[in-house]
Amino acid sequence: MEEMEEELKCPVCGSFYREPIILPCSHNLCQACARNILVQTPESESPQSRRASGSAVSDYDYLDLDKMSLYSEADSGYGSYGGFASAPTTPCQKSPNGVRVFPPTAPPPPAALAPPPRNACLTCPQCHRSLVLDERGLRGFPRNRLLEGVIDRYQQGRAAALRCQLCEKAPKEAAVMCEQCDVFYCDPCRLRCHPPRGPLAKHRLVPPAQGRVSRRLSPRKISTCTDHELENHSMYCVQCKSPVCYQCLEEGKHSSHEVKALGAMWKLHKSQLSQALNGLSDRAKEAKEFLVQLRNMVQQIQENSVEFEACLVAQCDALIDALNRRKAQLLSRVNKEHEHKLKVVRDQISHCTVKLRQTTGLMEYCLEVIKENDPSGFLQISDALIRRVHLTEDQWGKGTLTPRMTTDFDLNLDNAPLLQSIHQLDFVQMKVSSPVPAPPILQLEECCTHNNSATLSWKQPPLSTVQVEGYILELDDGNGGQFREVYVGKETMCTVDGLHYNSTYSARVKAFNKTGVSPYSKTLVLQTSEGCNFDIQGTPYSQLVAWFSFDPASAHADIIFSNDNLTVTCNSYDDRVVLGKTGFSKGLHYWELSIDRYDNHPDPAFGVARIDVLKDAMLGKDDKAWAMYVDNNRSWFMHNNSHTNRTEGGITKGATVGVLLDLTRRTLTFSINEDQQGPVAFENLEGLFFPAVSLNRNVQVTLHTGLPVPEFYTSRSTMP
Repeated sequence: MEEMEEELKCPVCGSFYREPIILPCSHNLCQACARNILVQTPESESPQSRRASGSAVSDYDYLDLDKMSLYSEADSGYGSYGGFASAPTTPCQKSPNGVRVFPPTAPPPPAALAPPPRNACLTCPQCHRSLVLDERGLRGFPRNRLLEGVIDRYQQGRAAALRCQLCEKAPKEAAVMCEQCDVFYCDPCRLRCHPPRGPLAKHRLVPPAQGRVSRRLSPRKISTCTDHELENHSMYCVQCKSPVCYQCLEEGKHSSHEVKALGAMWKLHKSQLSQALNGLSDRAKEAKEFLVQLRNMVQQIQENSVEFEACLVAQCDALIDALNRRKAQLLSRVNKEHEHKLKVVRDQISHCTVKLRQTTGLMEYCLEVIKENDPSGFLQISDALIRRVHLTEDQWGKGTLTPRMTTDFDLNLDNAPLLQSIHQLDFVQMKVSSPVPAPPILQLEECCTHNNSATLSWKQPPLSTVQVEGYILELDDGNGGQFREVYVGKETMCTVDGLHYNSTYSARVKAFNKTGVSPYSKTLVLQTSEGCNFDIQGTPYSQLVAWFSFDPASAHADIIFSNDNLTVTCNSYDDRVVLGKTGFSKGLHYWELSIDRYDNHPDPAFGVARIDVLKDAMLGKDDKAWAMYVDNNRSWFMHNNSHTNRTEGGITKGATVGVLLDLTRRTLTFSINEDQQGPVAFENLEGLFFPAVSLNRNVQVTLHTGLPVPEFYTSRSTMP
């Protein structure tokens, strides 16, 4: 409100407007101030006489005359006066606002010495346009009653406390207001002057604050026509852009002009003003943010000047420390390379030892079988043994007998550039760098979530002219943890996939250039999909319906993808692992895998795994996977190479294997052809799990996601 005060003060006297009038240039003046700055001009110098006499007037003066003229074809009245060029050189004063003010004209001289007739001229103290008044004088300008009302409300709002209006000396603070009397009373004056009896008993007394509001909301004063003081304004002249009365239309002054209803135009202009204010409000908000940025820059410059000297001293010491640290890092790297080579060789020794033991066992078994003299018994197992021998031979023929690591250390320390840089270390003339970017603005209307992905969009502040080289988008872990970078680049929109379902993420973004990094934007909170709710034996439950596919980026190289990464097979006889694209850490999830091809009775495995699970072994061989492997007759659960819960019932071509991960109860359950396979397979699961499958070239499966919870789980009489 205080910032509006300058709009309510007269540019001549510097006080609040008193009986303000509206000039044709849309500025306002107190009526008394306008009377004080009137200037008398000879008729021979009026704009009409100047045009008739052909006196030199610039194009700019004529343009001003056209814009500011009070004449129109249908409106007789007064004309504009062509600027200060022909204004008399009357001594002037200055108002409190620094505006030139002409004093009142001197009394007219005797009739014998009277000059030629003069016209009254008024110069706007704000835009310096000069206007010639007609015979009505200042009465020809409309009175700005709306401005008077705004000033009244403003002055009432500034009052610290409402005072009694009937106290004779020092008015006390008002206790009530009578709506009928429109008077504020303190308690003693109310008892003395407004007793609650007789006709006054029907008056309504309200608190002072409510009375102030009722005063503000009282019916507005109806303005009257300047030409016909007894007529109220009822229409609006579109061409003259002013309210008119019915008599103005009847007398013909506005008969040829387009007129509209006063109320309709009042609402239309209010709407237009509101829309214009919205744009101006945005600019003001941006300007305030820009001022905050400039003040922060002043503080930053002061801090940098203090830190620069200390930084210069510390840089040299840091070079020595950095060299010592680098020495330790290089030694550590040599040690790590040493340990890595030993580990790879030892792992290969262990792997070859296991395979050799299996091969030797198979050979001894085959030799014993060859010794058998029973032809029928021999022929029953000979085909299977021949296949196993060939498979084992193929395993040894795939680079197994080639060392995976060399004995040489391919490291050579290159210190020549560093020595040269040390010798050339010196001060250089620094180029004037551009300031750091302003914090980006997140565009809320374009930010959204879908399933377990989030799309964010941002932009630079409109008033910022600093060059930006890129942006850094950060998200927390969905549990209020630390932020981590998820995108670095020049784009202003990014979609982040693979988030947790039913989680709340906080996102922020910052900009960077060669100078540095901007402050963070405001933090945006995003909620991923919650899924569908239902009851299991009266217990509220929520399933997070997810759509995902297999992930080629993390799969073993032997895996073959098709059908938009929903169908997988393998080109190897060994088991290879492939993971799903989406990881789960909470909620209830269910997906199925249909068996498209099943030859020679292999043992595919289905389940969940960590992201770093072994990719070249059957799922469940290490401690990073929880799986069910199954053949054509039976199935087993396996984790960390431990086999449990052998269950009858296998798979064939066309069968469907279901995987149900319940992280609310931390369990994993399997099904075959929509019937639960065995008991609950695994319990006490916690962390981030990815759907996983292991298979070889004899199996092809297709993934089906976004499925509801199967009936065998929702209809169980007991929960695990």
